Amino acid sequence: MKKEIYENPLCARYASRTMQHIFSPDFKFSTWRRLWIALAESEQELGLPITDEQIEEMKAHVDDIDYDKAAEYESRLRHDVMAHIRTYGDLCPKAKPIIHLGATSCYVGDNTDIIQLREGLIQIRKLLVNAIDALTTFARTNKDVPTLAYTHYQAAQPTTVGKRACLWLQDLLMDLERLEFELDHLRLLGCKGTTGTGASFLELFDGDGEKVVALEDKIAAKMGFSACMPVSGQTYSRKVDAYVLNVLADIAQSMCKMATDLRLLAHMKEFDEPFEAEQVGSSAMAYKRNPMRCERVCSLSRYVINAVRNTADTASAQWLERTLDDSANRRITLPEAFLATDGALTLIINVIRGGRIYPKVMEST
Repeated sequence: MKKEIYENPLCARYASRTMQHIFSPDFKFSTWRRLWIALAESEQELGLPITDEQIEEMKAHVDDIDYDKAAEYESRLRHDVMAHIRTYGDLCPKAKPIIHLGATSCYVGDNTDIIQLREGLIQIRKLLVNAIDALTTFARTNKDVPTLAYTHYQAAQPTTVGKRACLWLQDLLMDLERLEFELDHLRLLGCKGTTGTGASFLELFDGDGEKVVALEDKIAAKMGFSACMPVSGQTYSRKVDAYVLNVLADIAQSMCKMATDLRLLAHMKEFDEPFEAEQVGSSAMAYKRNPMRCERVCSLSRYVINAVRNTADTASAQWLERTLDDSANRRITLPEAFLATDGALTLIINVIRGGRIYPKVMEST
């Protein structure tokens, strides 16, 4: 089997299939279609002439996405959302006139981004809770195992292995608290239109502002959100991306600190990572027990920590109601930060649950 083009190592080597699916084309474009269905249903409920038959036709084709046809449309139209509207419309001829009715591209693009951020945070929370559970067990098991503590990496006073683990544990608990805050405060963009005024929907509803507000509430509820953002331009504030990636970077900081500590302990032969029966430590020195999992955690964590700068720059560079110089950057930065965090957390859980300490070595110091 040939592999002639670049493949992302985050997918090939590190991240879980769950996280890869959240940022996959299937998830993205099926969510676009679910958002179009939510829009059509809500517009119908508020009195626009949309039939049950049109909505049922849309529902029947949520997942059968013809990527070749969408790519052909985009090559001519130079617009990804219009390409997928045409592709969906070809499957739904009765619904074709009402797909995307009154909406702008960010209705599907930005709302899907928020949904992916939410699902990504939920997956990270699961892994983070598992890491906390693993460390809790490790700390309790080793609460009475004495060891020498170090300050400035110089021998200091005695402590216990369990007490030291509680330093790592406390950091992760603080990270969980921050994650929960951002998850609880995520809001859908809604359907505020090209400049955030909802003008197209105000026109569709003959100037009835209450129906425009109700439309957003209905869409939010159908997509599993309690509310939409109260104010926006064409896009949601890119500060949201920065907030979310700061949470990932916080977790990455904690993991990197823990993994670095474990690497130091491995050098002193007080701790070993899991080592499999046929594992080779080095191509030249097979007997070596290099802490390669912890090294990977540090490497991936460093990537996540530095990804925050991208979101900060993007948030600070938005022009007035929107600019498109965020798009290419966000397509890379947001998914990869989640994939890297997912991979690092999976590794650190493996290290804590399968690692081994050496009390006799600790006693000798």
